[in-house]
Amino acid sequence: MSRIKSFFQDVYKNRMWLFMVLPGTVWLLLFAYLPMFGTVIAFKNFRYDPNGFFASILNSDWVGFENFKFLFTTNDAWIITRNTILYNLVFIVLGLILAVFVAIVLSELANKRLSKIYQTGMLFPHFLSWVVVSYFVFTFLSVDRGLVNNILVWFGVEDPISWYNEAKYWPFIIVLTSMWKGIGYGSIVYLAAIVGIDKNYYEAAMIDGANKWQQIRNITIPMITPLIVILTILNIGRIFSADFGLFYQVPRDSGTLYSVTNVIDTYVYRGLTTMGDISMSTAAGLYQSVVGFTLVMLTNYLVKKVEKEYALF
Repeated sequence: MSRIKSFFQDVYKNRMWLFMVLPGTVWLLLFAYLPMFGTVIAFKNFRYDPNGFFASILNSDWVGFENFKFLFTTNDAWIITRNTILYNLVFIVLGLILAVFVAIVLSELANKRLSKIYQTGMLFPHFLSWVVVSYFVFTFLSVDRGLVNNILVWFGVEDPISWYNEAKYWPFIIVLTSMWKGIGYGSIVYLAAIVGIDKNYYEAAMIDGANKWQQIRNITIPMITPLIVILTILNIGRIFSADFGLFYQVPRDSGTLYSVTNVIDTYVYRGLTTMGDISMSTAAGLYQSVVGFTLVMLTNYLVKKVEKEYALF
């Protein structure tokens, strides 16, 4: 009884903090833990039952791993897996480098008001939906009225490029668009970490005659390295998941670009909309989650072996 009484006393004492985390906790329970029951659909041949969704799950036939086999024995299995992994590797490496670079540059600006303006301008694209971004991209790449083609004509190029029919350009367009939209938001965490570094380190370095680059290399980067490692581990866990809007909306679902824009998420969506196969899409989602969890655990284990303090847990 004393433990129960102590528990309720702690709850009452910290009630304001608990109320602050309550919305996030409720969201996590509703959208992260409660739907886990639905993962059983990945092992069933889902058929809708008039008695409701749960009845549909319970009354559907078990098929074992048939949904996974169907997903990865298609002709597109290699393409979607390759695209998903390679794009995410580029996003992780390039996104990390650019986000840290932007954060360091912003932290070094002497005019803090100007720094806030730059931050706001770089953060703004993050809040634009991919639908809006796709129209921005189309404005640049349209065959007849696109800005890029007009510039090329001005430089003497006679035939405009049909961007939405030329797959070879799109790996660069996809990466550039993703970086433009996400770098501002990605740099916020690193900027906050840099701002929190004790200024005495920099003052001592300046007394010793260190220039700005030496301060960044020997103080700033080492101090934010644990954060870099943790965020990289979390990003590796999402390496089998792709940003659906980026790969579906920006290329405008052009069939000629599927070889370089089709990823697991868009493939599942097209399969769901054309065949209505809920079981297969659930199997793909479960596969992505299990592989992501495995990669996080493995990466964290390797990091712990190298430097225990940098590990996520």
